[in-house]
Amino acid sequence: MFNVDELLLLTIFIPLIGGVGIALLGRYPNIRECITLITAIILWTQVVNVYDYFQGGIIPKAGPYEVLPGLELAFNVEPLGMLFAFIASTLWIINSIYSIGYMRGNNEPRQTNFYICFAVSLFGVMGIAFSANLFTLFLFYEVLTLATYPLVTHKADENAKKGGRIYLMILLGTSMLLLLPAIIWTGALAGTLDFVPGGILQDKAPYAVLVLLSLLFMFGIGKAALMPFHFWLPAAMVAPTPVSALLHAVAVVKAGVFSVVKIVVYIFGIDLLAETGSADWLLYAAGFTVIVASLVALRQDNLKKRLAYSTVSQLSYVILAAAILTPISAVGAAMHIAAHAISKITLFFAAGSIYTAAHKTEISQLDGIGWKMPITMAAFTIGALSMIGVPPTAGFLGKWFMLQGAVSTQQWVAVGVIVLSTLLNTAYFLPIIYRAFLVPPKETGDHGEAPLPILIAISLTALGTILLFIFPDAALDLAKQMVGL
Repeated sequence: MFNVDELLLLTIFIPLIGGVGIALLGRYPNIRECITLITAIILWTQVVNVYDYFQGGIIPKAGPYEVLPGLELAFNVEPLGMLFAFIASTLWIINSIYSIGYMRGNNEPRQTNFYICFAVSLFGVMGIAFSANLFTLFLFYEVLTLATYPLVTHKADENAKKGGRIYLMILLGTSMLLLLPAIIWTGALAGTLDFVPGGILQDKAPYAVLVLLSLLFMFGIGKAALMPFHFWLPAAMVAPTPVSALLHAVAVVKAGVFSVVKIVVYIFGIDLLAETGSADWLLYAAGFTVIVASLVALRQDNLKKRLAYSTVSQLSYVILAAAILTPISAVGAAMHIAAHAISKITLFFAAGSIYTAAHKTEISQLDGIGWKMPITMAAFTIGALSMIGVPPTAGFLGKWFMLQGAVSTQQWVAVGVIVLSTLLNTAYFLPIIYRAFLVPPKETGDHGEAPLPILIAISLTALGTILLFIFPDAALDLAKQMVGL
């Protein structure tokens, strides 16, 4: 039996162990996919065990393990990381079910490599979620970038290679040139890289330094897709749909906004940023990204690209919420991470379902498709309503707490951004639903729904989008613990 600290370390390494098993038995497709599913289920079970210890007042920790003098790998459990780990482990199970239907239904090549890289990506996610200091976060942040690159370039054609180059250039460039110097500078100022409630920079740096550090951190976390470092995300849409779901819901972008919120809360501290005004610029940068990305989404006919720009916009909701700098808005940021994950994965699952069954990729091709694929388009409708923020879907929760925080501090710019972007969300999602159900089809076809594993997965995430609204207590409790509410 493992003690509680060994349990945490095992939880982090379970996906990597599963990846080794997939590599060894990859020539047997049924066994390979069973290993993927079993690994995902074991990971979820272990995350639940860690959660039980954490809620019982026992804080699992592992390390520190000295890598170089002054640099230590260390892991522990805090509320935001616990929420992130639970989201990722839950959605990995559903994404694995979906991947089986999608990869087989489209006769995708190199399926063993796909499942291996997916498992290693989840290893990176678990390391990020349970990181106890900035060095550990940075190391696993880079593991995630490198593990997802082969997934982005999976098709191995010229478009995939071009998308992969943009993906690596922006994500490695921002992390090496901006994030790493910010981490080194923080360590020199504070004498530690540990995540500490309330932050580690109080009385450690003057205003100008805090402003510069905030710029380096926020733009250095390229996975958060804050403009102008967002181009990697639309470029990565050349990947198969399960990868798009991984990028937009389970792993990469969530690692980005998770890191933003964690650094605001545990490195700077909400009170320090609010007192000094050293991150006031972030509210305007996030608001600009929310609105401009929504406007770009309106112009996209390709369904996955519209969803990609929607993600750029929705991620900056999380950054905007963090930048409002109130505890209740930070709760909204955490809740929107969860809501966006379950809702956006539903939308990408729907896009992949349409491609698999009907071989359609453009919104202009979707006339009447809701009558041929009612399950897919009903799920899409639920996901879209959540992105707009309509109850009873999960997307309403994060926006509600954001608005509470903005109104309480009279941040009317933030209020305006949330209201205007909600109208823009409506403008680029509702026409898809209208076209699918109320416009007669331009052509006849004999296709129906996608394969059963795809329908199972998309139904589960659509149901989860509603259930998170009805039963938010576990996620909301963790979000409130993060800021001491």
